[in-house]
Amino acid sequence: MLPLLEGIRVVEVGAVVLGPYAGQILADLGAEVIKVEPLEGDIARNAYPSGTGGGALFVNNNRNKRMLALDLKAPEGRAALARLIGTADVLFHNMRVDAAERLGLGFEAVAAINPRIVHCAAIGFGQRGPYRDRPAFDDIIQAASGIAGLATATGGGPRFVPTILADKVAALHAVYGILAALVARANGREGAIQVEVPMFEALAAFLLNEHLAGATFATDGAVGYPRLLSPDRRPFRTADGWIAVLPYTDRQWRAFLAEIGREDVITQDWFADPRQRQARIGELYALVAAALPARATADWIAALEVRDVPCSKVSGIGDLLTDPHLTEIGFFDVPAGYPDGIVRALPQPVRYDGVETTSDTAPRELGADSRMVLAECGFSAEEIDALFASGAVSG
Repeated sequence: MLPLLEGIRVVEVGAVVLGPYAGQILADLGAEVIKVEPLEGDIARNAYPSGTGGGALFVNNNRNKRMLALDLKAPEGRAALARLIGTADVLFHNMRVDAAERLGLGFEAVAAINPRIVHCAAIGFGQRGPYRDRPAFDDIIQAASGIAGLATATGGGPRFVPTILADKVAALHAVYGILAALVARANGREGAIQVEVPMFEALAAFLLNEHLAGATFATDGAVGYPRLLSPDRRPFRTADGWIAVLPYTDRQWRAFLAEIGREDVITQDWFADPRQRQARIGELYALVAAALPARATADWIAALEVRDVPCSKVSGIGDLLTDPHLTEIGFFDVPAGYPDGIVRALPQPVRYDGVETTSDTAPRELGADSRMVLAECGFSAEEIDALFASGAVSG
């Protein structure tokens, strides 16, 4: 954990991945993140597979946080949350807009409680367009944004990227949106700031960064970045497995073609012209595919690294657990204080030199900090007891 955001209090009303992942990043950077959960807990707590500390999805997205359990359907629970919001710098949620409004978490309601709050809502679709009220899950956003349809451009059928892509991309947008708003406030901007992070728009922008292509310049321009959409761009078979090889620059293509004994291609007139070479990228990839089965993966990597041609073996998910680079840097090291049953943890991957770090704290039990957080918000011991007795709070 890093002390970069010390003194910043974030109230996260988040569930599953999007909200918790963004909240964890802010907590890793030193913000005090108070996770508000329903009395039954974030559903990720019990998601398969589970072990010490709950579901792996919960464990990997909720370190370094304090835990408060409230029934936001009860007036007492909403009143307690309002008191907490009054002490916060940031309110962040990933609820549907209508649900947030009903619970008093809309921008206007929150700004009325705390006129200097940064209010961040991570939602499915931007509120200015006709999709505003649609429900959104990762698969839905992958489909709507064009991500799932990318495979059709290379001759396959639509398919989802097998990771929770939309949630995590939107979470990263939420983090920089919150940080930018905090910087603006620190520089003297007055009043509450509303940050809207729509998953659909975030993933569409992510995809079209390169694939807007010709449509950038003319309404009839072709979309799609040709090199990426070539059906020949893929991991290639070797004698004993798979490898990714990417000659990209003129020098790299020359080095690779020399390695496979195809100097004759280098002498072709079209090869020296980057535009013509790009237009014939399928032919070049076909040469790669034809050559690679002749040797084992390790032999290719050794030869291509000497020539400085970008390459990598194709790792399976399980291979990462023993990857020599990740092992050397202690990527999966479990911080001191984690329960014994957790044998691997994930780090904050961004490094900051010259900043002293402290050990991460493991995800805590549901409502573990309820009493302390309420006390810090000004509730007396009697009021806290009454909240617990009413069933509006647990811990």
